[in-house]
Amino acid sequence: MSNVHLIDHPLVQHKLTLMRKKEASTNSFRRLLNELAMLMAYEVTRDMAMQDVEIETPLEKMKAKVIDGKKLVFVSILRAGTGILDGMLSVVPGARVGHIGLYRDPKTLTAVEYYFKMPQDMQERDVVVVDPMLATGNSAIAAVERLKELHPKSIKFVCLLTCPEGVAAMQAAHPDVPIYTAAIDRQLNEHGYILPGLGDAGDRIFGTK
Repeated sequence: MSNVHLIDHPLVQHKLTLMRKKEASTNSFRRLLNELAMLMAYEVTRDMAMQDVEIETPLEKMKAKVIDGKKLVFVSILRAGTGILDGMLSVVPGARVGHIGLYRDPKTLTAVEYYFKMPQDMQERDVVVVDPMLATGNSAIAAVERLKELHPKSIKFVCLLTCPEGVAAMQAAHPDVPIYTAAIDRQLNEHGYILPGLGDAGDRIFGTK
C-alpha cells in the first residue's frame, strides 16, 4: 500500500501490545499512548524542513541546523486525538495546534463537525492530523477535506491503528495524504470498530466507560 507508513519499531509495537490488553488501566493506557506518540513523532517528522542558524559552542562559532517548529501544526480530531497530541508536543514543543471537533452519527456513521479552530497563515504550514483510530475513515476524510480548504503546504495523517477498510477509504478520498500507523488490523466489525483493535480509544484515554 503506497503512501502508508507502518511504524514497526520494536518499542512502538511493544507499547501498542500493552495498550491493547483489556486490563490496562486508564492511567497506564494514557501513559503508554503518550510514549507511543513521542516515538511515532520521530518517524513522522523525519522529513521536516530545517534551517541553518549561527551558534557558539564552548570552542567556536558554527552554523548548525534547527527545525522550524512554528511551521508545523498538529491538528487533533477531538476528543481522542488529544492523547496523541500531548506526546507529539513534548517532542516538538514549538508546534502550533489546531482542533477539529467531529462526532460520529450513530445511525449513519458519518462525521458531523461541531468545532474548528486553526492557527493563522495555514498556507505556510505543514499539518499533521492525529486521531488514534482510522476505522471507517469518515472522520479522517472529513477533517482532511476541511483542512484542504485552508491550503496548507502539506498534510499527513497519524493514527495508532487502522484496518484495510479505513486505509482504502482514506486513500480513495485523499490519495495525496500519507498515513502513518503502528498497526493495520484485520477488519472492521458491523459497528465500525477495528478488530482485534483496542476498543474505544476515547473511552480508554478518558476513563468514560
